[in-house]
Amino acid sequence: MNFSEVFKQSNHLCKVSPDGKYLATCVQYRLVVRDLSTLQILQLYTCLDQVSHMEWSSDSLFILCAMYKRGLVQVWSLEQPDWHCKIDEGSIGLVSSRWSPDGRHILNTTEFHLRITVWSLCTKAVSYIKYPKACQKGIDFSRDGCYMALAERRDCKDYVSIFVCDDWHLLRHFETETQDLAGLEWSPNGCVLAVWDSCLEYKVLLYSLDGRLLSTYCAYEWSLGVKSVSWSPSSQFLAIGSYDEKVRILNHITWKKIIQFEHPATIDNTKAIVYKEVDRRPAVVSDELSLHNITMGSTLFSTQSKYEICPLPVQIPVVKPEPDRANPKIGVSVLAFSSDSRYLATKNDNMATAVWVWDMQKMSLDTVLEHTSAVRCVMWDPRRPRLALCTGNSKLYLWSPGGCVSVQVPAEGSFQVQSLKWHCSGDSVILLGKDQLCLCYMDTDYEEK
Repeated sequence: MNFSEVFKQSNHLCKVSPDGKYLATCVQYRLVVRDLSTLQILQLYTCLDQVSHMEWSSDSLFILCAMYKRGLVQVWSLEQPDWHCKIDEGSIGLVSSRWSPDGRHILNTTEFHLRITVWSLCTKAVSYIKYPKACQKGIDFSRDGCYMALAERRDCKDYVSIFVCDDWHLLRHFETETQDLAGLEWSPNGCVLAVWDSCLEYKVLLYSLDGRLLSTYCAYEWSLGVKSVSWSPSSQFLAIGSYDEKVRILNHITWKKIIQFEHPATIDNTKAIVYKEVDRRPAVVSDELSLHNITMGSTLFSTQSKYEICPLPVQIPVVKPEPDRANPKIGVSVLAFSSDSRYLATKNDNMATAVWVWDMQKMSLDTVLEHTSAVRCVMWDPRRPRLALCTGNSKLYLWSPGGCVSVQVPAEGSFQVQSLKWHCSGDSVILLGKDQLCLCYMDTDYEEK
């Protein structure tokens, strides 16, 4: 495992191109594009203001930079550096900007969610979509890029409109049986649309492409409900995380619950392995801490932190949420399936130091990873059953079915890993600090379990 040097970035605006060849980062109002194999700068663009959002087009030829405070979007071309496009939404403002799947249309959402403007880069044509709903996840594209589902709010009722992305014509428009729709998401195979209600009412609805209601799922009433929803990559499972600290798995045939995963404070499941992070600081003389001795292969870091297998039963630290505060830190906020749908990683917010890994073949708890700090980010390798996570310190944590490891990031100064992103090949991870980033290159001789 090797690490690159550290580079500057702002607001965690760092994206790998879909083809995996380029790395784009924003530093204040500058956009920097690097060749990912050499990390040499290929292009440097100057935007009109500090960038709020940055995104690659699906074909890796264009980069969108949105400046929400100014109501501006600038588009840059990688092939023709002199070409650029500027979209000014004017006084109506801008709160969100994104690419369509074809990489030739831009969807801008105006302030107060008055409308979505669809801009064409090819024909300069403009289309308008009214009544978009301001919610957690109000817009989603099918995986094949053919359809867009949009949550709408009209006359105090929730609706979903399905558009064909080729020419943006309306395919279906139907009312949903929700009190206050919070989000929607296509299944990976594009056959089913999951719609869920706000946390005040537990309700998940499954619709077909033509707007037929396939099933309704409600686990309980009169209590805070759905907190997170995630499809498995195979489209076989729909995982629903709730404020009652449980995950319910629905199957794709009957849409009934097949299993319920709980997050108990005491783990006594003999089939599960509990790894606990242990800090062990070696005694070193002050001379050894000089910067010239802290090198990439330094053994000084190797024993500072490690996982130990804990004998059962194990007590997981629980933080009691404040009942009079909004958005209580309780319930399952993270649901992440591995790329092969074999494993599900979860995080329960009132046990913030622990990550739970469930085996979806055995339908049981496989592993619990307990850390000394709260877990900030959990991401699966896009190619293998390998999990990376960070806790806001200077370490990277990795788990695979074969075991787990804690790795010190050997950057000079204090590099605190606050977030991370995998490269699409799974061969490297981008580690993001407050205003810096570095790349971690994985060992290529990793054997799939």
